[in-house]
Amino acid sequence: MTDFIGGGLDVSSRDLAGAGLGERLKRYAQWLSRCSAFDLASCAALAALVIVALWTFQNYAISNDEGVQHRYGELIIAYYKSGFTDQSLFKLDNLYLYGGLFDIAALGLAQILPVDQYELRHLLCALIGIGGIGAAAATARLIAGPRAAFFAIIALVLCGSWYGGMFNHTKGIPLAAFMAGAMYFLIRATRDLPVPRMRDVIGFGIMTGAALGIRSLSLLLIGYAGLAILLSMPRPVAGHWQERARFVMRSALWLMPAFVIAYVIMIAAWPWAALSPLNPIRGLLSFNDFHYHIRTILFGQVYEMANVPRYYVPTYIAIRLPLLTLGGTLLGLALILLPKSIGGIGGARRRELGLIAFAAIFPVVCQVITEGPAFDGCRHFLFVFPPIAILAGVGLSASIGALARLHRGTMIVWLAIITTGYTWTAGKLYHLHPYEYLYYNQLVGGLEGASRRFVTDYWVNIMPEALEELHDFLDRTEPATAKTNVYRVAVCGERVSYEEYARPNLQWIRMHDWRFADFYIAPTHMNCDRILAGKVIGRIERLGVTIGTIKDRRAVREREE
Repeated sequence: MTDFIGGGLDVSSRDLAGAGLGERLKRYAQWLSRCSAFDLASCAALAALVIVALWTFQNYAISNDEGVQHRYGELIIAYYKSGFTDQSLFKLDNLYLYGGLFDIAALGLAQILPVDQYELRHLLCALIGIGGIGAAAATARLIAGPRAAFFAIIALVLCGSWYGGMFNHTKGIPLAAFMAGAMYFLIRATRDLPVPRMRDVIGFGIMTGAALGIRSLSLLLIGYAGLAILLSMPRPVAGHWQERARFVMRSALWLMPAFVIAYVIMIAAWPWAALSPLNPIRGLLSFNDFHYHIRTILFGQVYEMANVPRYYVPTYIAIRLPLLTLGGTLLGLALILLPKSIGGIGGARRRELGLIAFAAIFPVVCQVITEGPAFDGCRHFLFVFPPIAILAGVGLSASIGALARLHRGTMIVWLAIITTGYTWTAGKLYHLHPYEYLYYNQLVGGLEGASRRFVTDYWVNIMPEALEELHDFLDRTEPATAKTNVYRVAVCGERVSYEEYARPNLQWIRMHDWRFADFYIAPTHMNCDRILAGKVIGRIERLGVTIGTIKDRRAVREREE
């Protein structure tokens, strides 16, 4: 990350180490004074994010998938401890098709940190997500300088799908963050092809391995590496095709250690991948064959996950991003096509931006073409958000630079528009907390327009707040028995999340017994709150929109009986 922090200044750690304290302080002061203001702002923003994560990570609920993912990590460890004889992990639904790197890391940290295991997962996921933001910023800086890096941070931080998912989407966020880190090192390595610096090769290998240790979809990085080599080839000259072939071969050979490192990390975190060299590819192809009876919604129309329309994922990406980020992304794409005199980016930098654009667009195009299954909006495509943020950062930065050259007053107005727009978005996310992932832009009328027409609280993150309201209701209306009488509660959500926050006397009941429930807790996602009748005794609301309800069913149940 020295390119991101150091501003290209020639102040090495060896020089500082060899100098006295006074000299070191003087040199550091000189370095600091010559740093770009945008570099300092970017570092401050990342530091602030870490502080906010440490302050708020306990506010986020256990998501629907975390219980089974935690169990998967335990089974991977049991597999290794048993000397590969305990095969239970291969029987836990389809979890064997995923890597368990995050789950193993969380379990390891739980042995040394006195933190609730699920809260620890949320904190670890958040810190990895912040690392992904830093990787996107560093990449934007490589391509277009410190200002682009700063706007890339803003674009990704103020993306509700990213920030909201950063605390408990323990598959999508780590995958996206590690892939963003891999792209950073890949671009650094391509600048020195056919003989890249070994630190960049090792960095690319570690990040690629970590991504593969989460999900096989990161095999895309191998293709991105091949494309990067092709884009870096010297221009064709008559009779010199052999030179280009040698360039490709040497580049691939020098990048080979990265793939070896990646493979070792992958098989350590993903036991099924170690059983056969082709299993990672089989795992990647198998996701197109998922046909569970999971329903999703788009523009108010309900679909089975295997039958969503082709425009499902692109639509969700478009309506989940702030409008300024969408506009900046289009500007970033335009820079690839515009002449250098207009865009200000040419040569190798343009090719690098093209690689980023390919990483943002290609997976979505593949999903559209193959009509692959999809559900819960764009949560399985969070890995395209860092490339989108890079494009937006570069596009917004270039637009500011171009306007500054044309007319300073116009540039100031544009800066005011950007500041106002992103401040407005930040305010929306603040008021959504801790449900930032419910953010929708004005293309669909925000959360109000998206309610009951698009996916909302599919993680059932309302659980802690809903149970708090139920506890308060019982304490207020039945103080003598509120903590001793057994109440049966139907929940449109997972048991592990419910039991983490509920009092012991609030008994979770299975779906086939819901008719006997005293109370019902449900999000409004997919109209789950309308499944059971009852008197509404509590609502969870954000931005004036109900996202979850608590119902007292006792009177209804007595009438039904």
